[in-house]
Order: sequence, then C-alpha cells, then structure tokens
Amino acid sequence: MLLHFIFVVKEKDAALRMKEFDYVVRMAKFFQVWIRSKFSREFDVRSDIMTTSPTGIFRRLDTHTLVEDHRARDPNTYHFYLCHFRPFWTDCTCEGYHAENFGMIWWQQPPDYDELFLAEKNCTTVSHEIAHELLRQKGVKRFVPLVHDVWVRHFYDSLDFEQYGDDFCPTTGRPAFLTIDTGALGL
Repeated sequence: MLLHFIFVVKEKDAALRMKEFDYVVRMAKFFQVWIRSKFSREFDVRSDIMTTSPTGIFRRLDTHTLVEDHRARDPNTYHFYLCHFRPFWTDCTCEGYHAENFGMIWWQQPPDYDELFLAEKNCTTVSHEIAHELLRQKGVKRFVPLVHDVWVRHFYDSLDFEQYGDDFCPTTGRPAFLTIDTGALGL
C-alpha cells in the first residue's frame, strides 16, 4: 500500500517552506520504518507539495475539500495531508482528522526553522492519526479511545513520547522524530 504525505501550503509561501518539506520527506521515510517495526505493515511512501490559492469565505479549504481530493486521487491510497490550517471539524484533540485511508493534521510552522519543534508539534500528531488508522485496519474495536487515552497520558501523566534519531533508531539524545508511545497502545 502507498502512504502519500501531502504538504499543503499557501502558494505564496511554498518557496519559503522548502526546509520544512525536506523534513516531511525524511519524516515519511521514518514512518515507513516505524510502521513496519510497530505495526508489521509494509507501506511505500511518497511526499508531495500541494499549493493552495486564496478562496472566498464560502469556498474555504477544509476537511471536506481534502476528502474530495483524496477520492479524486485514489481512495485506495492512504493520503495524509499536512495542512497550513486548522481543520474546521476534527475528531481528535490534536487538531487532526482520520477516516479510512485518510489523515490530516494542522501542520504548525515554527517561528524559525527548528527541527525539534517539528518533531514535538507535528511528528507526534502524525503518529497519533496514523495509529488510529492502523489500529482500525487491524480490527481493534476501540481504536479511537485507545489512542486518545495514551495521548492524554503524554500530556497529563508524564508519559514520554518515543524518541528516534536521524537514523530512525530509538535515541536518548536529541530526537529528530517523536511518536506516540506504542507500548502504551499494547503493541
């Protein structure tokens, strides 16, 4: 199966956000390894940029627009949108949304390029939404509350995120990637 990360940016900002896109490309490769290791699933990964133009108030880019884009591309591909906007409607406390073969998050732009910021604010949220979908695919009945219970523990019970270095291996040093604690998910 293909996991396609789509970095959604404003057309006027695209050239300025290429360092972030480079991180997205590396992050996609990381998640390919992470998914294989934690969920025993094989995914090919791809990363692209989708630019957006200003629209009127009644044609606001939101979850429904991206679901339409997902269906138009290929509903059998797992599309994951990393968006410059908060979803108007979300089913997660982490500013994300998931459905069958579909994920999206609000990709937070760092004030200055900071890889640790990207790992803490964005990579963790991507792992949250991916965990929802992969647990759903495995047939776990309570996959939504299971992920949300672990997510709450990360913020209120001092449960650490899993830390990985540039080599995609666990690290105790400065992480390049952070994910939800899969041990707490029972994996």
